[in-house]
Amino acid sequence: QTDIVHNFGIGQIKTGTPQGKMFGVLVVQNNEGALGYLAGFSGELDHSNIPNKFAPRIFDLFSLHSTYPQGQLELIELNKQIDELEKDPIFLSTKENLALKTPAVSDAIQKEKEKMKQAKTARKLLRTKAALEMRPEEFSDLKESLAKESVRDKFLLKQSTIALEKELDEPKHLLEEYTSRISELKTKRKNTSNRLQKEIFDNYIFLNQQKVKKTLTEIFPIDQGVHPPAGAGDCVAPKLLQHAFLYDLKPIAMGEFWWGASPSAEIRKHKVFYPACTGRCKPILAHMLDGITLDKNPLLKEPEANKEIDILFEDESILIINKPHELLSVPGKTVSDSVYTRIRTLHPNATGPLIIHRLDGSTSGLLIIAKTKEAHKAVQRQFVKRTIKKRYIAILDGIIEKDEGEISLPLRVDLDDRPRQLVCNEHGKEARTKWKVIKRQDGKTRVHLYPMTGRTHQLRVHVSHPLGLHTAIVGDDLYGTKGDRLHLHAESIEFIHPSTKETMCFSVEAQF
Repeated sequence: QTDIVHNFGIGQIKTGTPQGKMFGVLVVQNNEGALGYLAGFSGELDHSNIPNKFAPRIFDLFSLHSTYPQGQLELIELNKQIDELEKDPIFLSTKENLALKTPAVSDAIQKEKEKMKQAKTARKLLRTKAALEMRPEEFSDLKESLAKESVRDKFLLKQSTIALEKELDEPKHLLEEYTSRISELKTKRKNTSNRLQKEIFDNYIFLNQQKVKKTLTEIFPIDQGVHPPAGAGDCVAPKLLQHAFLYDLKPIAMGEFWWGASPSAEIRKHKVFYPACTGRCKPILAHMLDGITLDKNPLLKEPEANKEIDILFEDESILIINKPHELLSVPGKTVSDSVYTRIRTLHPNATGPLIIHRLDGSTSGLLIIAKTKEAHKAVQRQFVKRTIKKRYIAILDGIIEKDEGEISLPLRVDLDDRPRQLVCNEHGKEARTKWKVIKRQDGKTRVHLYPMTGRTHQLRVHVSHPLGLHTAIVGDDLYGTKGDRLHLHAESIEFIHPSTKETMCFSVEAQF
């Protein structure tokens, strides 16, 4: 490309922030049966003068009929006013003085209360003593005097409290004026933001082949607590389909690929094809593709029935199995076959939860299964304390120059594209992996991987991420390129037997 002025993090253009982009191509057919294609990209590009060969946005926020630009100016002005009030020297000093004075006033009031309490105790002691020593007439006069003293003390305490609290009235009143004004502006800002958001949601109108329209609000029903994710409707797949349906073009095939440098959090490889995201795109595409004959979803395919589980060891407490690749550890939403269901069938009377730890469905290798609650608890404790030693073997789709090292990248689920994981320094959980090269051959690298933590997809993300080894595992359909299988295998495991307390070590070779 020579007509797109954008810094993709590759090539000659260096101005602007380096940012790769998802592009897409949709093969279409017109009413005469002729084939052609549409092209598009997700989100925006740096340069405003984008070649018109790309499918346009579904809704232009800055169109002539949109109130969004004016609303944005209103928000900017409201933010400015709020910022000025919150930074006003009078507001800040009043807030500070009140914060200093309030404890002092409270302390002074508390001291007055304590004095009154002590006087009350003294009067009580005096009454008790006088009752034994004084004549009835004298004692009656004393009680009357003490009662008057009590009334006087309560009156003085009330007056003192009023006087002390009055010192706070002026700063409190001034602070309330400021906070009330700030609160009013924030409410106005929220209402303006909600109005603009509703305009956006109502103007993102998606077609399908039958020309049936649905807005973002209808696809993500806000009244049911479902809010459209950020950027919903600006991904490449909805743009391409929208353009096709507008001009009565029949979709035939579509592919999306990443062009440029990988983002810092997600894993996106230059020139690699990816499916549409599940969070933003799946609900939209369910409407847009309604009535169109689609290929079967390979993710919903049941694993092959001939995949056998090898039981390497079994006693009254545990089993050690070799899980085949493409078999889930536990049942999924749409796939029931799993290690759990098979072992539960073999041992219907087992008291334990069975599954102590998991392997990805695509990963093969060693799993410890607990047959009793006691065994499950004992082995699980070893996982929590990270005393269990695990080693994986993997083949990476490239040459790793260094011989060994450690990767530390915190991970969390990608909320917009489950089950993918991403690197997140703010909300991610600690994830550490040690690695060592075994062999380099034919443009591939065989490595040993030692997970120090057990996060979902940890090994797959760590080796594929630019800050990790920047090389995906062969056959990784999530973070690399799909192949005949994921070349990742849990090769060995060492732990303490829950009953005998002996050290157990098992190893099984990878079948790749």
